[in-house]
Amino acid sequence: MIDISVSNLVKEFEVGKKILDGLSFQVDQGERVGLLGKNGAGKTTVFKILTGELDHDEGEVMVAPGKTLGLISQIPVYPPEYTVEDVLDTAFAPLHAMEAEMAGLAAKMGEDSSPDLLRRYGELSAAFEARGGYDTATELNKVCNGLDIPQAMREQPFAALSGGEKTRVNLARLILEDTDILLLDEPTNHLDLRATEWLEDYLSRYKGTVLAISHDRWFLDKVVKRVIEIVDGKAEFYQGNYSFYVVEKERRYEEKLRQYEKEQAKIEQLQAAADKLHLWAFLGNDKLHKRAFSMEKRIERLCTTDKPTKERRLDIKFGERDFRGDEVLVIKDLAKSFGERTLFSDVNLLVEGGERIALLGDNGTGKSTLVKILLGEEPPTAGKVRLGPTVKIGYLPQIVHFAHPERSLVDTLIYDLDVSTQTARNRLASFHFRGEDVFKPVSALSGGEQSRLRLCMLMDEKINLLILDEPTNHLDVASREWIESAVEDYEGNLLFVSHDRYFINRFATRIWMLENGHITDFRGTYAEFQAARAKAAAAPPPAAPAEEKPKKDKPKRPGGTKELEKQVAAAERAVAKAEERQYELSLRAEEVSSNYLELQKVYEEQKALEEEIATLYTQWEKLAAELEEAQG
Repeated sequence: MIDISVSNLVKEFEVGKKILDGLSFQVDQGERVGLLGKNGAGKTTVFKILTGELDHDEGEVMVAPGKTLGLISQIPVYPPEYTVEDVLDTAFAPLHAMEAEMAGLAAKMGEDSSPDLLRRYGELSAAFEARGGYDTATELNKVCNGLDIPQAMREQPFAALSGGEKTRVNLARLILEDTDILLLDEPTNHLDLRATEWLEDYLSRYKGTVLAISHDRWFLDKVVKRVIEIVDGKAEFYQGNYSFYVVEKERRYEEKLRQYEKEQAKIEQLQAAADKLHLWAFLGNDKLHKRAFSMEKRIERLCTTDKPTKERRLDIKFGERDFRGDEVLVIKDLAKSFGERTLFSDVNLLVEGGERIALLGDNGTGKSTLVKILLGEEPPTAGKVRLGPTVKIGYLPQIVHFAHPERSLVDTLIYDLDVSTQTARNRLASFHFRGEDVFKPVSALSGGEQSRLRLCMLMDEKINLLILDEPTNHLDVASREWIESAVEDYEGNLLFVSHDRYFINRFATRIWMLENGHITDFRGTYAEFQAARAKAAAAPPPAAPAEEKPKKDKPKRPGGTKELEKQVAAAERAVAKAEERQYELSLRAEEVSSNYLELQKVYEEQKALEEEIATLYTQWEKLAAELEEAQG
């Protein structure tokens, strides 16, 4: 059954400039589809047309009759007195209406025992129970816990929340409504890692249809099974997740390029032959002109393939300064409190040359505050931070501010970097700020464009400690790949805060997990960190030591122990071999961290191996217990 059908959709905002130009696609019931395209391709426009917020100029749009459709980015307006709890409670409006009708029927049945009243009450009661009417409080708490909406926030006025908090509450409301079709427009932008993983788990169990716009590549790989890309106002289709899309898109480009080059070679060959025929015709054989004209018509028919193009990557590289010494950063007994609230305490860490550290934790745990303390922008409550004598920091903040937002882009570079107009324009052009764009005021740029401008300015500095606070948060996929390319080439020390799991897994060699006021320091990749935490969570709690009782001498069994000893030794070897393979896979994960498909294969193999190791341990423990009993 088709849930969404779009046929020959056309939409233009400026005369002669069609953002959608004959877009056609369909999404079947229960599908998980990613809607991709560069910024400005028309993805959000499609969502607004589907919800009826925007009209389209031509074409047809159909949403399956009777299906409810919810858009995450579209936050309804509520009465000013509504708290977050009131907003979340609107998800249960149909259940409340049923409850009210049941109460009315119950009152009537006290005076009238009509069979019709009894039948209606029975129908409503069964429907109310089937739709979870008696479990709304449980479901509400479960969703709020998953999306990090604490009780204190639930009591606040909804109008007082930030944009990100409103988006989170609206997502919770739509989940509680059990909407048939979810349109997700950058759903992970305002979620921390834990909430994002909770959402992924929820979507894996969700029975409805999902159409998602996202720049979170890890999220897309986990959630979507098919990709629709909007290119020049039309749809291109990929039957797989994001990793498949990346590989297949490159394969199609290479194939089209080979076809174009083959056509061009044939055209050159035919044109050379036609030119010779014309020349010979001038020497006295007019009939050759006719053959040459025929050949030129054939050339026209051959010109069917346009030269494929790729978006040019930014040619960017951080300026680096030599680092001398061993210690980059020393953190001693660090603590930070705001009033009675302690963010963290007793933090003791040492950073040495060449390390790449990811600072992780839920929203509000104090990651950005710790970064500000390291930068000297915020004083600690206790403890101290010491930088190595030759350390020079480069910093890209989460929210970019410019001292003079009224200045144009080119003037910003001229004044802040003390460069000539031509140098400023050349630098801006390398970051895709060209033409009249360089004369825009900085205040007119989007959040992602402001991050790109700050990055452009940062490239000029000679640094050896790069600190990034959510570097990919406002960037599209192409821009994320640009900054990743720059970080890949950078050989200095790196400390970054991020919720982008692909970025974390690609670059981190050490994890600082900030939770419950303390930092867990893990030396290894993000994949290894996750595996270690999963293993720790799955391990049974240590048993309380039993009181030793005096053992009675007991005669040894005459036989059987040697065979058991062999089996125990074999089980130990099997466990050791499997653990060696596990270590090899963790190294392999590092090697292929930039290859989505290979990384996915490694993760699947790691998961299977973890189950195998658990089984081997069970077998070994059983045999060891039997041997101990036999030798008792």
